Amino acid sequence: MNNYVSNTLTVNNMATKKNKYPHIEGLEITDIAAEGKSMGRYNDIVVFVPMCAVGDIVDVQITNKRRRFMEGYVTSFVKKSADRVEPFCSHYGDCGGCKWQHIPYEVQLQHKQNQVIDQLVRIGKIEIPEIMPILGSANTTEYRNKLEFTFSPKRWATRKEVADNADLDFSNALGFHVSGMFDKILDVEKCYLQPSPSNEIRNEVKRFCIENSISFYNIRSHEGLMRNLVIRTSSTGENMVIVIFGYQDDEAIEMVMSHVKSTFTNISSLLYIVNSKLNDSYSDQDVLLYSGVDYIMEEMEGLKFKIGSKSFYQTNSKQAYELYKITRDFAKLTGNEVVYDLYTGTGTIANFVASQAKQVIGIEYVPSAIEDAKINSEINNINNTLFYAGDMKDVLNDAFFAEHGKADVIILDPPRAGIHEDVANTILRANPERIVYVSCNPATQARDLAIFNDRYKVMAVRPVDMFPHTHHVENVVLLELR
Repeated sequence: MNNYVSNTLTVNNMATKKNKYPHIEGLEITDIAAEGKSMGRYNDIVVFVPMCAVGDIVDVQITNKRRRFMEGYVTSFVKKSADRVEPFCSHYGDCGGCKWQHIPYEVQLQHKQNQVIDQLVRIGKIEIPEIMPILGSANTTEYRNKLEFTFSPKRWATRKEVADNADLDFSNALGFHVSGMFDKILDVEKCYLQPSPSNEIRNEVKRFCIENSISFYNIRSHEGLMRNLVIRTSSTGENMVIVIFGYQDDEAIEMVMSHVKSTFTNISSLLYIVNSKLNDSYSDQDVLLYSGVDYIMEEMEGLKFKIGSKSFYQTNSKQAYELYKITRDFAKLTGNEVVYDLYTGTGTIANFVASQAKQVIGIEYVPSAIEDAKINSEINNINNTLFYAGDMKDVLNDAFFAEHGKADVIILDPPRAGIHEDVANTILRANPERIVYVSCNPATQARDLAIFNDRYKVMAVRPVDMFPHTHHVENVVLLELR
């Protein structure tokens, strides 16, 4: 079954199911809910609708109905909100990213600020001071330093193409996964998230492979050579390209890599991976250097950071600098403190604050990240950092504190899931004077802050927007002993 027919059946099946659910006319969008969904009310039931703005009045086809809420999509606009702008990307609505393009950036920031307040108060149920204004991103496009694209022998047909019965070529895609569908790839002509030469590299690799009949990887049958393409750019102007192949084919691999090298002379790190596993993760795969060096360099306030193919680095480089400055300011370092940087990653925060601390100790689960952290200290001649790899709840215990000294300040920057309860209890026993909690998920941050609330008081809160045109927001909180 070709992709066009498959998508048509999907739409037709939805049409068959429509009779089960109401078609709501004149729904007013009154708010933006968690995860960026717009919402209104119909007969006192919340209705979630994607890609709307507050003030829109829309007709909605319901696709999912529960006792307390319904979900649907817009069939037509009765009236468009004043808080609405024309999306700048031709892939808007089909691509799963940048879903807030239709909302002016200053309004996006207001929604994110409100989201932080709501989650800290509603979930954390803690007393908070007046929240500082959210720090917006200087760049609202071309702000990402890393993107990963996926090949597919069949591209996803957009809803408009299906509706128009477009007689188009649906073979071969190089782009992003369609939201919620692991095996559907939207072909991307131009992405506004990453600066040049990202689009040029992606489009040329696709063109060259099609012209030379080099197969694209089918994630269902696990056949095809071209699997993924990772492009990293740095604020220093360096570019890294990683081509991921589905199996070993020396002749075809050489053909692709040689063409990329000769066409794009500004690639400082050209690498490839042969990943024959059934999933796309490559953290456990060997990375082979084709030309250049196996890293690019980032720079922040005179500090240099070596970024390898598997290194984690905040994907908005310029805004990461602002985030780290806020974190350092909240820590109130005088040069005499022992700082513990938990979930340190590649030690970016640890190395960034080291000049203003007596000692910085970083802990991270991923051993390769800790090796990167040590290298970054060496590059910058930083001698007052120590880094340890291991599960946080196992490494961070009373014996560890006894060996390495009392923590005056603890900096937390955990993954979206937040911190483990055992880690929270160990921090409480450590009794630092200050805790600076950096979070990419204010909901889990609010939950964790409630654990500290009896002992610590929230003294300052500052949201930071790292990802314009999405609902995601970082938040920095300062806690001090009561």
